[in-house]
Amino acid sequence: MTNLTFDHYTIKVNSLDVSAKFYSEVIGLLEIKNRTEKPYIRWFSLGDGELHIVEGDTSKIKINVGLHLALKTPDLDGMISRLNSKNILLHDSSGTPHSYTSRADGVRQFYFQDPDGYWIEVNEAETEAN
Repeated sequence: MTNLTFDHYTIKVNSLDVSAKFYSEVIGLLEIKNRTEKPYIRWFSLGDGELHIVEGDTSKIKINVGLHLALKTPDLDGMISRLNSKNILLHDSSGTPHSYTSRADGVRQFYFQDPDGYWIEVNEAETEAN
């Protein structure tokens, strides 16, 4: 049996600067050292893993909410306020704007898109009360 763990998630973007600003200033991810040292790549911390954004041709990429990056936070209401203050449109899992989903286990979640249209899901981190 292999003991695989999460390492990183990579997306291709139109503008490295626009996307880096979105992931750092809008979402609040911490930018970390790009160990490749390639100028068209930037890295961000995802806790035990990383997000790599790579500038390049995105014309053949198909965007679908079914393929998304999912994050979790213990302060979902704070994240909603942060995104609302940045005029980010939130959706529920069926695509209804200005809404969120409550899963059967009571965890709330919502979806939104980055500047290139990639979907991001944010879940309320489970607590002992959930």
